[in-house]
Amino acid sequence: MANSFDRVTVTAHDSVAVLAFHQPEVMNALSARMIAGAMAALDHIQADGFRALVLTGTGKAFCAGANLAEVEPGLSAGDMLERVYHPFLYRLRDYPLPVITAVNGAAVGIGMSFALSGDLCIADRLAFFQQGFGKLGLVPDGGSTWLLPRLIGLARARELALLNEKLAAETALDWGLINQVAEDGRLIQTAIHWAKQLAAGPSSIALTRKLFRDSPGNSYEQQLAAEQQAQQQAAGSQDFQEGLAAFQAKRPPNFTGK
Repeated sequence: MANSFDRVTVTAHDSVAVLAFHQPEVMNALSARMIAGAMAALDHIQADGFRALVLTGTGKAFCAGANLAEVEPGLSAGDMLERVYHPFLYRLRDYPLPVITAVNGAAVGIGMSFALSGDLCIADRLAFFQQGFGKLGLVPDGGSTWLLPRLIGLARARELALLNEKLAAETALDWGLINQVAEDGRLIQTAIHWAKQLAAGPSSIALTRKLFRDSPGNSYEQQLAAEQQAQQQAAGSQDFQEGLAAFQAKRPPNFTGK
């Protein structure tokens, strides 16, 4: 059963929620309305007790970037980033559930940034990634000048941004930009399978996600200290006690996320 929000849908698959951008007639190009719908959907998912999130798009595209036909009156490009797109990116970064992005087609401009904002990224074989900003006389945004050098190195990041060429899913996998290319017709099933694995995992997954998220800004010493603090917290959880008991009894653990 699907729950509809403004230009967004949410479907439940046991403990996994699938949030889909839903304006296929414009290839799910982002507008303030769609972002508001997505924010409301994230609130619903968090409140309903789901334990993992899959982010995707309906139709033939994940997200074709910003919807330039629906620019908010009186808002500059910089205003739109600050007031509309950045809050959603921060929300994804800080979301309490593990996030898997399932890229089902074009991921262009800031849509590419959204596609790379999950913990794991799976793409359809026909999907592609493209910066595209230069074709409009704009600069990369959505955090792409921060994300791309860390994911694929500075040389390839510059190549994508300056040449604005499409990057096929298979090449994105070879470059280390994404985690997997799904078999034909199995993108959502694969993403949900991974999400269910994460949903069944321990509460320490949230701590692990934060450690990796914060690591680029930390020195080696700071990261060791962060790991120590997180490990102390994980060792005090019910899930650690369950994991230890299951290990000693040679049985699968039954984590509750607590």
